[in-house]
Amino acid sequence: MAGAITRGVLFVHSAPRALCPHIEWAAGNVLSARVTFDWTAQPAGPGFYRAEHSWQGPQGTGARLASALRGWAHLRYEITEEASHGVDGSRWSHTPELGIFHAATDVHGNVVVPEDRIRAALEHAADPARLRAELDLALGQAWDDELEPFRYAGAGAPVRWLHRVG
Repeated sequence: MAGAITRGVLFVHSAPRALCPHIEWAAGNVLSARVTFDWTAQPAGPGFYRAEHSWQGPQGTGARLASALRGWAHLRYEITEEASHGVDGSRWSHTPELGIFHAATDVHGNVVVPEDRIRAALEHAADPARLRAELDLALGQAWDDELEPFRYAGAGAPVRWLHRVG
């Protein structure tokens, strides 16, 4: 099904003030629309700002957003793309120190680790520390560890209510 539409969220966890308009321009270019984010101070990083932007677009929009923002100094972000007809969901995580991590996700947002990746990790079953390191890498644990303090926005953060459950 060519041209299937999906949706997702761009979470900018921390960005310096000077970078904020550039992030909006990059996202707007990918989304083919002018976007304005509601920037708030990031309590986990003095002098940094955070924002969230829900988007809708053709399959692959999440990857195009991640590519547009990849490698920018001092920028921490995550992008989600929901599964759509014939395509798994995805999550991209980026930190200045680690670069970008991509993983397929299921309908609940859980990382899906491919069979070959698990088999490769199991090659190190005799070395529990190495096995753990391989599985942590497959799950993006280092990115989660680095982003976790920035995910919590502090008091006064916008709350996203779920209207349809089940």
